[in-house]
Amino acid sequence: MAEFTLELNDDQKQVRDWLHGFAEDVMRPAAAEWDEREETPWPIIQEAAKIGIYSLDFYAQQFFDPTGLGIPMAMEELFWGDAGIALSIVGTGLAAVGVLANGTEEQIGTWIPQMYGDVNDVKVAAFCSSEPDAGSDVASMRTRAVYDEAKDEWVLNGTKTWATNGGIANVHVVVAVVDPELGSKGHASFIVPPNTPGLSQGQKFQKHGIRASHTAEVVLEDVRIPGHCLLGGKEKLDERLARAHEKAKAGGGERVKNAAMATFEASRPAVGAMAVGTARAAYEYALEYARTREQFGRPIIDNQGIAFQLADMRTQIDAARLLVWRASWMATAGKPFTSAEGSMSKLFASETAKKVTGQAIQILGGNGFTREYPVERMHRDAAIYTIFEGTSEIQRLVIARTLSGMPIR
Repeated sequence: MAEFTLELNDDQKQVRDWLHGFAEDVMRPAAAEWDEREETPWPIIQEAAKIGIYSLDFYAQQFFDPTGLGIPMAMEELFWGDAGIALSIVGTGLAAVGVLANGTEEQIGTWIPQMYGDVNDVKVAAFCSSEPDAGSDVASMRTRAVYDEAKDEWVLNGTKTWATNGGIANVHVVVAVVDPELGSKGHASFIVPPNTPGLSQGQKFQKHGIRASHTAEVVLEDVRIPGHCLLGGKEKLDERLARAHEKAKAGGGERVKNAAMATFEASRPAVGAMAVGTARAAYEYALEYARTREQFGRPIIDNQGIAFQLADMRTQIDAARLLVWRASWMATAGKPFTSAEGSMSKLFASETAKKVTGQAIQILGGNGFTREYPVERMHRDAAIYTIFEGTSEIQRLVIARTLSGMPIR
């Protein structure tokens, strides 16, 4: 277990600078175009694949960084470049992590390469969990998976929503209900292979921000998949469901739910790091603007009203990064989140991104309100951080209940 440190080592600095260069030279010049087009930036993803950024190997290296800082450092730099394009690059990782966490070695080896494709033919994957009536309330999920024992097939029916890469993905990972009596513990994850009949794209969302990232509904109508597409296998699922039923009878349901919540806690700092990257980008642009923009014969940064805003912006960004790094290190080191530190980091970083990008617009004045300057786009992008991976309200609920000792439902 690595000791907690605020100093990146030489290898981490090298990766950070490499990512920063890609974000600055490739992502930023293309950001406005793909935001306007509201389309997946396939050429940028391909460029990322060519140099090794768009690959499982790269994210695995960062994930297994013993300091815990690999993933937050990478997320901050890519989202400093542009949030929409960055989400298009990292979105496949959501599905890949789902397979890594629940799949067998054979499933990992079979499906993850198909999620990424290769340099000459890049692919994307989609993780499908949220539903129109089941966002934060995962126990209300309605998508069902029924096992057809005669054919050794699973039959999936339902509608998923807010799926990054939904419908355009080569591989979809779908969370569905297999045992309604168990609520959130009666769920399982399934691979839907490429070109499976019955899976279609529903509505593609026209979004306020992160427009370069494809977000859509995924409709499942009598989707039949082979039995081996159940992640982890049926024997493991049957054992897990039997244990869950026993614990429910013994009154241990809440303890089980809290264990599941710990998994979400560990993933939230990565979203916090994305928010830090967007906030930092807006702050840096506003700082340079304030240094060069003159009014009344002097740079506007000489005005206390502007200078104090910039001081607050930088302080909040650094504080957010510290919370993200602490939670990331804790997760890697196996430290328990006794005060919901994962939710704390995501909450504070998300709110900081919304506030800082809004202040950046204010500092630029009328220019900040136009699409000729990037802070307008950054402000639109920042709005998502307080919504996905658990809204700010859900984060506060998790923190409050953790501190009070109340069950997290």
